[in-house]
Amino acid sequence: MNWESIGWWALAISAAVIVASFFVARPATSPQGAAGATATEQPHPVHAWLEFAWPVFFIACMGMLTLKEVMSFAAVLLLATVLTGVIWAIDHWLLRKRRQSAVEPVLVEMARSFFPVLAIVFLLRSFLYEPFKIPSESMLPTLEAGDFILVNKFTYGIRIPVLNEKVSEGTPPKRGDVMVFRYPVDARKDFIKRIVGIPGDTVTYKNKRLSINGNPLPVAVKGTQTRADSNLLLRQFEVLEEKLGDKPHLAYADPVVPSVNLAGVRAFPNVENCEYNNEGVTCRVPEGHFFMMGDNRDNSDDSRYWGFVPEKNIVGKAVLIWMNFGAWKRVGTRIE
Repeated sequence: MNWESIGWWALAISAAVIVASFFVARPATSPQGAAGATATEQPHPVHAWLEFAWPVFFIACMGMLTLKEVMSFAAVLLLATVLTGVIWAIDHWLLRKRRQSAVEPVLVEMARSFFPVLAIVFLLRSFLYEPFKIPSESMLPTLEAGDFILVNKFTYGIRIPVLNEKVSEGTPPKRGDVMVFRYPVDARKDFIKRIVGIPGDTVTYKNKRLSINGNPLPVAVKGTQTRADSNLLLRQFEVLEEKLGDKPHLAYADPVVPSVNLAGVRAFPNVENCEYNNEGVTCRVPEGHFFMMGDNRDNSDDSRYWGFVPEKNIVGKAVLIWMNFGAWKRVGTRIE
């Protein structure tokens, strides 16, 4: 389904109805009947369609701003909350007493209806839990494409929405946490990876094995698994059990793929902290930064290629799979 085309059509049609409403007569009051019947309004058909046009226009605007990456969804949600709140407040405090008609304008009715819902959603996703959908296989086998997850927004400290500035301290991120963060290359995008290195760590990934500060990570080979890649080619992975934090987690490694594709390494801030060779990479994590890797080691665009994640880019800690329409058994699974 082409959501972009649907969005543009919805935006165009609803906007046409709204514009047309300014060029036709406003609802007129019918004459009062001989028996003293209450006056009723006879709306023009275009005005009747406004009840659908304004909400569709509003929702389509939010969707297209997000889809075309003009603004982040958080910024779009904040804008929508403020806009509906301002419309409702102006009408409530200034315009309502001046209206001769008792009929509430459609725009005001929409704002009054949408504002509390948007405000509640904005507060919940900004300060408590935010939903995300996993778009790729970079975190297999921990997370599958299509998983809908909840991200705890207060574990690492509460932040001002949109600006992402921390206003309260929380628990410092730990090795092994699965964390959502703003992609350092393009802050409009959210990435999810596992924390491998915290500030001050020296991380080495060579020959498909991790070492932290010179100490090899405890690892056990749990077998192999065959999966089809994006080109429908079958690939065989080693299933590894690693222990970065308090609990072990599983990871995939493809024995025939190098630990780092050197051709894919980009220039990034503090690149001088890293040494690359044919065996892999060693990086010293700067203060206020984190080294992130996907559990699907050979199908993950991560810190090996674009560098360190600044503390200011943290979004939150991934904690729970709350839905997967293709695998119901995964619903309710805690993310370790």
